[in-house]
Amino acid sequence: MKHFKKILIPVALAATLSLSAFLVACGKDGNPSNPGQTTDAWRDQSIWMSKEALVPEEEAVFPEDVAYNRVNSGSVHDPSIFHDPESGAYYAYGTHYAVAKTYEFDTAYASSDDGGWEQLAGDNGFQFLFGNEEATYGGKKYPAAIRETVERVKPTSSDSSATTWSIWAPDVEYIGGKYYLYYSFTKAFGSNESAIGRVESDSPEGPFENNRIVIDSVGANRQQDPNCIDPELFYDKDGKLWMVYGSDMGGIFIKELYTDGENAGLPKEDGFGKKLWRGGQNQEGPFIYYNASTDYYYLMCSYNSLTTNYNMHVARSKTPDGPYVGIDGKDVAVDGDGNQVAGNFKFDRSGNGVSPFAAMGHNSVVKDKDGKYYAVYHVRRYSGVKPGDSKGGVAAPHLVYVSQIYFNEAGWPVMAPTPYVGETRGTMTEERVAKSYDIVIHKAATGTGDNVTFVNSAVYTLTADGKVTGGNATDTWTLKEGYYIELTVKGVTYKGVVAPGWDTYVNSTASQKAVVTISAVSDSGVSLWAVEK
Repeated sequence: MKHFKKILIPVALAATLSLSAFLVACGKDGNPSNPGQTTDAWRDQSIWMSKEALVPEEEAVFPEDVAYNRVNSGSVHDPSIFHDPESGAYYAYGTHYAVAKTYEFDTAYASSDDGGWEQLAGDNGFQFLFGNEEATYGGKKYPAAIRETVERVKPTSSDSSATTWSIWAPDVEYIGGKYYLYYSFTKAFGSNESAIGRVESDSPEGPFENNRIVIDSVGANRQQDPNCIDPELFYDKDGKLWMVYGSDMGGIFIKELYTDGENAGLPKEDGFGKKLWRGGQNQEGPFIYYNASTDYYYLMCSYNSLTTNYNMHVARSKTPDGPYVGIDGKDVAVDGDGNQVAGNFKFDRSGNGVSPFAAMGHNSVVKDKDGKYYAVYHVRRYSGVKPGDSKGGVAAPHLVYVSQIYFNEAGWPVMAPTPYVGETRGTMTEERVAKSYDIVIHKAATGTGDNVTFVNSAVYTLTADGKVTGGNATDTWTLKEGYYIELTVKGVTYKGVVAPGWDTYVNSTASQKAVVTISAVSDSGVSLWAVEK
């Protein structure tokens, strides 16, 4: 990474050294719960188990000399991130067979002269992952490697939509020296008759073969059973392997998988497993990750329609299989919706020419060796007002974006309002934070058809005497330990963190600059983003 110094927090360093000693003691087979797994793969997963100081001990590192450019942001719908322990590359695998690759997240958006996402495969080009052997069902072509899954699902031949005739939301895992690609295939768009299959390869770039059907919902009850799509695997802190999956209809479910032996990566028991998030919310894309410093598992998913009000949610639990609750204390399997992380928005700076952002979600989360957490998600943009429209629509393609995730004093995740360019969280003075900000208060967008609403920012000032001007006269702010911030805007209190960022919400790269950002959440689960003006 360029233009930034690395900060090693003593607590994190101690955890890393302890982890290294553990891995040396384990020898080649580093995972005691999975003897067939190599040390390199286990080390990569054990990064999740290392602890970092909740409050950084060094000053924040602001970016400088950055030429942020979205040209090479990659186009992957429903990006699932895999960090290859052999090459060190990060792969984004997506719906419709799309694949992109990068080595450093701080250059993932750079101009063509300075890295960026390498687009290895675009939509509907299955040959990159599966090779050239193809089969036909109902007059449509698909990779021959997944023939058994297609024949189980029996896709509707009259549906010409590309969403039906391709895999959805694949997830790649490295288990026992093999790369396994988990994918979903459905009967038709909106159908609950789907299946999750698995193929394997000696390379993260394929070709993948040796298909196994992991689970299917063909003939299942639409209201109470899950739609078997969107698989994501993760290890818990005890080394157990789990698969979270599902969408609307029956909800989000979880199943435990074998970690070793001939059934490694396959379910331990029959059935759909345990429900984690209730259905009927038009949700999809579940992802679970663990933070050893808070000792919580975090379950994320995305709500609603890509063309109108798509938005990201999160809930947390002390155990991998729930129950998961939001900041309001409600169980999302019963009556809760978790916290809204981000929705449609625009930092509305008089005529800056930057179109609003929409459809943020279907995300993965990555933690790197330096203890940074990243949300990797797709984004669509405002398409402009069409004749007869009053609000405008949402345009494809799905660009891959990366933003840091921080954790507030209560251990709730909040996402940075600016894309990651290499900044490092750290302490700041009250003088540095006391500035004017463009503030976005997220809420679910509204709209029908292709019409959509966006939340515009408003200007507020954090004054040196602890006041927040621009809202209610009683609005205030306080900074704790140079990192945690509590601010009240229009009578609502938000708790989060201050962090360095790079302002990309301007109409030219020459106008970009290092800024203070604020990411916070209210007690009702509404997120606030602030970017220094």
